[in-house]
Amino acid sequence: MKNRGSSGIATVIILIAIMLVAVTAASVLTEETTTTTTEEQDIEQITQEVLDEICSYIQIKDEKGKYYQIDDEQKIQKIALLISPLVSQNIDMTQLTIQIDNGETVRMLYYNSNSAKIGSQSLFEHSLWDNLGIENFGLISIMDIDESITNYHVLNENSDNTYLVFKLPPDMQMSKYDTIKVTLFPSSGITRTTTLKAPMPMKSIITFE
Repeated sequence: MKNRGSSGIATVIILIAIMLVAVTAASVLTEETTTTTTEEQDIEQITQEVLDEICSYIQIKDEKGKYYQIDDEQKIQKIALLISPLVSQNIDMTQLTIQIDNGETVRMLYYNSNSAKIGSQSLFEHSLWDNLGIENFGLISIMDIDESITNYHVLNENSDNTYLVFKLPPDMQMSKYDTIKVTLFPSSGITRTTTLKAPMPMKSIITFE
């Protein structure tokens, strides 16, 4: 359901961008029959800004968490979001910031340059987790043909798929039915927000509702 929603959002973004550029161009041209150099530059700048917004859009394709027994209660401590760029374009992950908000506490997470391939390791038991604190996030790549993620910390192809992984601090760990908002802030472009709701801990590894 969420994947279909993401595809629909992406389509709407592209259509709005095209309409915005077309309307702007038309309004300029109707004001004067002959477009001046300045007006041409304005149209070019607006077009580029719109394209930058689209190209930096990050899709969230999967949302997983893992329950652990903490203080005699099942709580989600680790979260992994599978992300990819909407189109082939360089997205510098070192400039990405994450906000987590459970309605009572808001925290910011930053990339600490920890990235690795999934290889034969389990997602939630990957050795990369050992390098993560509660103030940063890492990347576990599952598809990256040119290894731009692990070598340069950049998403550059729409085929790139990587899990963005982070640990919840003790005061934000999730029990069943708890919700948390996760917002991705790229250095430029469209902010992406998803709301995660913890299901019943019938399994240790869950997909968020």
